[in-house]
Amino acid sequence: MRAYFILLSVLVCVGCSTDIAEVNAITDNEIFKQEEAKYVTILYSDSADVKVRITANKMIRHLTKMNPRDEFPDGIFVEFLGSNGQVYSWLEADRATRYDKENEVVAQGNAKFYNKKQETLSSTELIWDEDKSIIHTNKFVRITQPMRGDTSYGAGFESNEEFDLFTIKNKASSILNAQGFKSKIGKGK
Repeated sequence: MRAYFILLSVLVCVGCSTDIAEVNAITDNEIFKQEEAKYVTILYSDSADVKVRITANKMIRHLTKMNPRDEFPDGIFVEFLGSNGQVYSWLEADRATRYDKENEVVAQGNAKFYNKKQETLSSTELIWDEDKSIIHTNKFVRITQPMRGDTSYGAGFESNEEFDLFTIKNKASSILNAQGFKSKIGKGK
């Protein structure tokens, strides 16, 4: 029995490496640079007040030095909260990526941003800039405002997180003529 332990100790010592280059070569594999989680909830707080709640069915965290990021391949749901803890706006999309270095979330595929007044922005891509507390895009947008009975279209959009102050950068106005609808893109709010 004692010979077995001595042999096992020798094998363990021979099998271990302290060469940092060899250790890095083993751990440089991409599989060691990502983590996966299911049914995640991420909270952003300021002075113990929750300001943002993110939920997703799946998150893949990429731990690379050059491009650290969190991917949400099965969709993302973001709630923006006021100081009273009440949700005042929501952002959701089919998939999203949060880039650590840029402090922004790029939401893509059926991206929607809406508020308590049931005003809804729809686009193929929305970007949440965490540092500036804005939602923006250069893509085509559609904004419906049921209380005003208004629907707006355009290319490019910027809003605060509350979605109560927003700008459509190139507003589309529809002109009906003998051939049907035509759209013109122009500057506007």
